[in-house]
Amino acid sequence: MSRDGFIGLTQAEADRRLAEFGPNALPRAAGRGLAGILLDTLREPMFLLLIGAAGLYLVLGDLGEGLFLMAGAVATIGLVVLQEARSERALSALRDLSQPYARVVRDGVEARLAARDLVPGDIILIGEGERLPADGVLVGGDVLSVDESALTGESAPVSKRPLIDGEAIDADVQPGAEAGPYLFSGALVVRGQAVAQVERTGARTALGRIGVSLAAIVHQPTPLQKTAGRLVTLLGALAIAFCAVVAVAYGLLRGDWIGGVLAGVTVAIALIPEEFPMVLAVFLALGAGRLARRKVLVRRSAVIEALGGASFLCVDKTGTLTENRMRVARVWTPGEDWAVSADTPPPDSSRHCLRVAGLACAVRPVDPMDKAVRALLDGPEPETPEGPERTWPLRPERMAMVQAWRQPEDQWRIAAKGAPEAIFRLCRLTEAEIGGLVPVVERFARQGLRVLAVASCMTAGPLSDFPEDMRFTFEGLIGFLDPVREDVPAALKEAQAAGISVVMITGDHPATALAVAEAAGLDASGGVLIGPEIAALDDAALAARLRHTRLFARITPDQKLRIVQALKAAGQVVAMTGDGVNDAPALEAAHIGIAMGQKGTDVAREAADLVIMDDSFASIVGGVRLGRRIFANLRKALVYVTAIHVPIAGVALIPIVLGLPPLLYPMHVVFLELLIDPVCAMVFEAEPASAHAMRHPPRRRDEPLFGPSQVGLALMQGAGVLAAVLGTYVWALGHAPESQARGAAFLTLVAGNLALALADASSSGGRLFSPHRRIYWTITAAASGALVLIFAVPTLAAIFKVAPPSPGLLFAALGLALVGGGWFGPVRALKRARLRRARSNRPNAL
Repeated sequence: MSRDGFIGLTQAEADRRLAEFGPNALPRAAGRGLAGILLDTLREPMFLLLIGAAGLYLVLGDLGEGLFLMAGAVATIGLVVLQEARSERALSALRDLSQPYARVVRDGVEARLAARDLVPGDIILIGEGERLPADGVLVGGDVLSVDESALTGESAPVSKRPLIDGEAIDADVQPGAEAGPYLFSGALVVRGQAVAQVERTGARTALGRIGVSLAAIVHQPTPLQKTAGRLVTLLGALAIAFCAVVAVAYGLLRGDWIGGVLAGVTVAIALIPEEFPMVLAVFLALGAGRLARRKVLVRRSAVIEALGGASFLCVDKTGTLTENRMRVARVWTPGEDWAVSADTPPPDSSRHCLRVAGLACAVRPVDPMDKAVRALLDGPEPETPEGPERTWPLRPERMAMVQAWRQPEDQWRIAAKGAPEAIFRLCRLTEAEIGGLVPVVERFARQGLRVLAVASCMTAGPLSDFPEDMRFTFEGLIGFLDPVREDVPAALKEAQAAGISVVMITGDHPATALAVAEAAGLDASGGVLIGPEIAALDDAALAARLRHTRLFARITPDQKLRIVQALKAAGQVVAMTGDGVNDAPALEAAHIGIAMGQKGTDVAREAADLVIMDDSFASIVGGVRLGRRIFANLRKALVYVTAIHVPIAGVALIPIVLGLPPLLYPMHVVFLELLIDPVCAMVFEAEPASAHAMRHPPRRRDEPLFGPSQVGLALMQGAGVLAAVLGTYVWALGHAPESQARGAAFLTLVAGNLALALADASSSGGRLFSPHRRIYWTITAAASGALVLIFAVPTLAAIFKVAPPSPGLLFAALGLALVGGGWFGPVRALKRARLRRARSNRPNAL
């Protein structure tokens, strides 16, 4: 049977429209497959050089060594591919948000169909607890209370009335309209039963337009990825040049062109920074683990470092700064104004007002305001276990919920709550009485409160079909607030002390935004910029307002995206937090998208780079702190990795030029680079953050991770190790066999490597045997054990072409290694001591 006389479309017409408009489904994002990721990775110059060098040595050199090199190349590339293979599923989550089935009237008969089969013009039946499957208009039934927070960021539900006869349908209406007939896909019905007509399906819905925005956004490399790519390209070009120089020099000087090619390959392998992706992977993987222990899930590991450089943090109000739940904040009754406090019990009049409001609530509430009243009353307080005897739902002409409870002796207790003007009419208040209450309502609104009025009456006999026939008594006003999270003010202070500008972007009312900003400690000196004003601004004018304005209200999803893009165009590193579907495009476009894990939608979580699993705003600030630590330690690691390439390349090249026996062979280089260097890089990751990490502004966006000053430092440190290794080798060749000289030089290179790692890692201070440096001493012990095995086992010694050095040569090699690799540590310690003395001698400012 039809519902309320609605016949709906015929099946034939529905099939025709389905062919015309397509299914009620969202567009799928085009993603890269595993093959595409692999091809993109292999386009990197570093990996091309590494594979080429390994392949050449496999063809021209020793088979075993060639296979060893190729295995190392494949392992390095595989690690990078695995890091990049995390697919984005934001549009799949959008599709899942839509309910899979809908109740439809077709040919005058109610049927249950898949939501993807809905077409414009369909008549659908909707009820409490259901999510709307398409955009449409309300054409019959109750006034609905609808939660559109996932689309608008508005925490309180909005009322929807049926379409009035003769009323034109606005095709451009947006979510958030109060008391209109318009319904939007993805919204949740929290009260009422009604009939709706579908107007838009699929990508044309409000939810679908967000999906189109997501699909149109192009991922951009993070600053870390850009910097590392430039550095690797530069060093790769240098490796090719040195390879050619060594091959030509070896061929001309020794007449052995094949040997020259292999020697050139050895130098190229020594210079190719294949440790870089491994070091990055280790740092970011361990950083992700540290964040996970703090309830922060990392979906794109590269953004961990970018988070440390964030200069703007754009936060959504609902669910991010606030708890995304309504709470009773104030109760006003004639003669009393009670600010709700856990330490102060409600006065009798406020308690009575709340009891009446509770009697007008659903016994098992879905509406957040009903839940808030029930929570304050410590549970439902029905007059009978069965609940109310009769309910008068919201109507366009009566925006109030009225419920009747049976009393003894054929008496009825009637409770009503709703919009203040509706309750005023039920109570038949005079103009003078209403004039005395309007300022209270306006004051509550300025405080960011949602206001409901409460009334009650006692009557006997049969109940009227119209509550307006009863004589209600005005009981009071209740103000509801979505409270600020407890940890937000302190976290905001820390963020602001770190030089991070915090911006609130919300779909809520400007007064609510100002109230939340005041409670949280946000800068409101620039006023509130609302959505219609943004729509009237061009990009240049919006950029000018963004220099001073930090609060944005009544913002639509496309405007939220526009704000993020304007900040990015101004050179800012933007982090965006949110939890709703409306936040997804901005989360996707920001340098760092941060979603709330507990109350956030699947769409927001899938579009984000980080997910805060405990919904704690303080965890975001902790992530910034960790990002800054990672940047500082990663810079130390890259200085170290670059520095150690100087002696490796030098001892591979200089003996050839000087006519000395070769010092390094590919096995030595691979041992150093694929075993010792990446493991030593873990030492840097364990270094704690500086005590002043969150007391200075973010680094400049154009500040390189590895710039000229870092290159200069790396060259100086590497030159010290190179001098120690060559000095050991040249001196040992005059006093010992070649294999012993090579063994002493190799020992000097490994020990210098370890000394340099300790000097660089401890550059920020700390005790030599601090607990976090256990990994360094573990690595040192393991490397020492490996060297003992190489020298003690004849088979290994033959493979590495070394022999155990004499005791005197052994101690000389170790002493030179400590000097050549560790000189930087004492120099930096002296510099820190001078700075401390200078600060202690500085007179205190009064």
